[in-house]
Amino acid sequence: MADYRAFFVTDIHASDRCFRKFLNAARFYDCKVLIMGGDMTGKMLVPIVDHGGGRWSTRLFDHYRELGEADLPAVHKLIADAGYYAYETTVDGVRALEESPTAVDAIFKQRITETVEGWLRLAEERLDGSEVLCFMAPGNDDHPFVDDLLRTSPRVINPEGSLVELPGGFAMISVGYSNPTPWDTPRELPEDQLLQMIEREADKIADPGRAVFNLHVPPKDTPIDQAVLVDAELRPVIKGGAPAITGVGSSAVRTAVERYQPMLALHGHIHESRGEARIGRTLCINPGSEYSEGVLRGAILTLSEQKGLKGYQLVSG
Repeated sequence: MADYRAFFVTDIHASDRCFRKFLNAARFYDCKVLIMGGDMTGKMLVPIVDHGGGRWSTRLFDHYRELGEADLPAVHKLIADAGYYAYETTVDGVRALEESPTAVDAIFKQRITETVEGWLRLAEERLDGSEVLCFMAPGNDDHPFVDDLLRTSPRVINPEGSLVELPGGFAMISVGYSNPTPWDTPRELPEDQLLQMIEREADKIADPGRAVFNLHVPPKDTPIDQAVLVDAELRPVIKGGAPAITGVGSSAVRTAVERYQPMLALHGHIHESRGEARIGRTLCINPGSEYSEGVLRGAILTLSEQKGLKGYQLVSG
């Protein structure tokens, strides 16, 4: 088999622009495999409030905006490209949401479902007739119901909890769970339980030296897990007049990589920690994320059936 390219991205957090770029990467970078490493869904509803008489308003990026009917399509696109979920409602509707967290959760789930289903239809349309393999795995910010949505597609593969094979005979496992975070996200586990989950997947692999570990969280205390330390109130911890930087990755992930020594480990989670880390024979990559700006950061991986990982390139666009 000839060498081929795979394209890895992560943490696009509902950015419609980034998802479209992800699909277009198959042709643009001549890639045979597309891998999304998790955190594909967004974190916030943005109400667009109908005041009647063709007058609307919204608050986006901390700016209040008054809108007319003609502005709505562009504002919907702006919100979607930035990774938020637009929700048209009324003043009374906003008040009802403020009084009912349960109603917010229901609408949030509805908007996530509509967006993911739309993305799956787009992937089926764009990749139709090609041999491109498309994997979309959940991350710690993705609610459990997202797994079932992903598994409805005849074209997109959800690799979470499964052993899948990439061209050239490379096995890949995926674990989207994280160690505990200050944000109490949907998929978090204590480090010992996270290690057990990773080991359960890794033990399915006959030859870890030819495997890819798609583990959403990066290994602890490496160049790809550095972030600002926050306190219990989610405020940056200041030391010496500057924000304190620390490793916030997972000790379980680091232990698993050290123990199994896969050919390649793919990570995300820490948006600002783009780069690579070497742990023994394993190359660990975090392409970073700049989704809110509509910029897709990714890694092009060149794989060879005989030689394994031949090279990689961090790209953005």
